[in-house]
Amino acid sequence: MAEVGESSGSQSSSQIWAKLVPLQAQQSDIEVCSDEMIVSSQITSSSQVKHDWCKITRNADMLTAMMQNKSSNDILVDDAVVRREDVVEIKCGTEMVLGPNREEYLSYIFKLMPSQETCKKKLKISVDVEHAKCSICLNIWHDVITIAPCLHNFCNGCFSEWLKRSQKKHSGVLCPQCRAVVQFAGRNPFLRNIEEEILQADPSLKRSDEEIALIDSYATIRSNLAIRSERGSRRKRGWAYDGDEYASEESDGVGPQCPQCGSAIGGFQCNQQTIHIQCQNCGGMMPSRADMDVPQHCSGCDGSFCGAYWHAQRVTRSEYHPVCNHETFRPVYAAS
Repeated sequence: MAEVGESSGSQSSSQIWAKLVPLQAQQSDIEVCSDEMIVSSQITSSSQVKHDWCKITRNADMLTAMMQNKSSNDILVDDAVVRREDVVEIKCGTEMVLGPNREEYLSYIFKLMPSQETCKKKLKISVDVEHAKCSICLNIWHDVITIAPCLHNFCNGCFSEWLKRSQKKHSGVLCPQCRAVVQFAGRNPFLRNIEEEILQADPSLKRSDEEIALIDSYATIRSNLAIRSERGSRRKRGWAYDGDEYASEESDGVGPQCPQCGSAIGGFQCNQQTIHIQCQNCGGMMPSRADMDVPQHCSGCDGSFCGAYWHAQRVTRSEYHPVCNHETFRPVYAAS
């Protein structure tokens, strides 16, 4: 059972913030519960008499403390001699010998205890709820995605529907908020945490289960998508996901390229409206194909992998096109 140091009467804490852990197995821990505390315990293993031997004062940084020698003997602190009434700084891991030699006197290690304040300390950020709303549905984001290069954020389901309609009607995809050309879309885990915190703080902002089910049924963005567009393709030379740059002999080859952008393979060739997925394993690009039974995403982690798709297309890795071995992405069947 742990001992408790004798309090000097200064401000007390409701939690044990430090311990003195003995190096001798037969001794007990000494718990430090006050911001300033006189520690009283045995100083030798042969004596059962307790002595006041130090005063420990917690520092404002919560990571260190000051130790004042209250013993009639010298104390060794990390092998440095601390004389009577002298004060030294101690930190987690500091060794204290309660006398001038470790053979005769007991030894303790000063150990800081994790507290709710130090372990769960969070930076509080003030967020205007209006800045956490999707400009399409005007609700708090749900399964939030971020588009680039404008970096606006939308519900996955809302932007997925916008993306589908834009592909049918236009040569490029424009941001619903600022009308900039969209080149990339992907989930944003950081903003999703903020989304959840907002809804926990104000449940009145939550949508009904029916609304959530509906918007989830629209969501198609599962991994990072590279979106090609005719607009600005010549201005942004070297953008490897740009349709014109794929076919251009002047392309500088920056970034991974999709084999089906340059020529028809397996009866399919990418066009200006084709959305691309980047493989999480090799970094290569493949078209997002909803018309095939070949899996492009893992049903477990939702990650995108190109091995199965390119194996079905009989495409192998080349100097210009990263392609995974199809063995890296194989179906796992549940035992019947």
